[in-house]
Amino acid sequence: MDVAQYFSLEGKVAVVTGGGGVLGGAIAKGLAQAGANVAITDINDERGERVSKEIEAHGPGKARAYHLDVFDRSTVESCCDSVCNDFGGVDILINTAGGNMKEATTSPDNSFFDLPADALDKVIKLNFQAGVVMPCQVFGRAMKDNEAGGSIISISSMSALLPLTRVPGYSAAKAAVDNFTKWLAVHFAQEYNPKLRVNAIAPGFFLTDQNRYLLTDEKTGELTDRGRTIIDHTPQGAFGEPGDLLGVTIWLASDSARFVTGIVVPIDGGFSSFSGV
Repeated sequence: MDVAQYFSLEGKVAVVTGGGGVLGGAIAKGLAQAGANVAITDINDERGERVSKEIEAHGPGKARAYHLDVFDRSTVESCCDSVCNDFGGVDILINTAGGNMKEATTSPDNSFFDLPADALDKVIKLNFQAGVVMPCQVFGRAMKDNEAGGSIISISSMSALLPLTRVPGYSAAKAAVDNFTKWLAVHFAQEYNPKLRVNAIAPGFFLTDQNRYLLTDEKTGELTDRGRTIIDHTPQGAFGEPGDLLGVTIWLASDSARFVTGIVVPIDGGFSSFSGV
């Protein structure tokens, strides 16, 4: 087989939750460049439409934007029905919806003892039950009978491997994503379709709207102490760029990874390999 064709996503239909975000949008564009037709789903319709139009302008894959709120199962089910009706099915699901919030983050003004339960609940639900489990239930049902199987890829984190300071809810949720990824890979392969694969990627540190307030000073744009510590602990000495996620994502989504399931791949510039010494 031609190697380039082996990594091609031509003719595949990919759904990207949170596809209007920085990382989700980059992944959606990369999937389209590999030939996939992409459903951009986002709670913010304007963001989803913008990414969809950018994909349509550059191709080669086609794109459509859909409203989806991971906290509202009815919108997830409606979105799945619409995608299947518009594109004929789903082959790839990328769960990028997630993030943290200041209220669930410890700080000198917000001690662990005072973290609001509702903020912790929201972060854990966003990154695990709502952001990963439910889309896997809804879209996985549509994918389980695919003759060629399919690929589900969720977004984990460095915080799943070694919990990061200040973000207890986020760390716990991402650790759950790793465990669930392995569980679901086995469950789908044994119970429904051995060709339906489930994996995750664990990005290192990328500047996004959710973490910028932790890593850079809002007034000066300079690195905070936390941001500098991260760079010092990353052997490659830089934050990741959104495009750095594309190679592994396209590999896991394509037939070249047809015998790969139940793994979590770090994309972190060496962060998870460095002991600090």
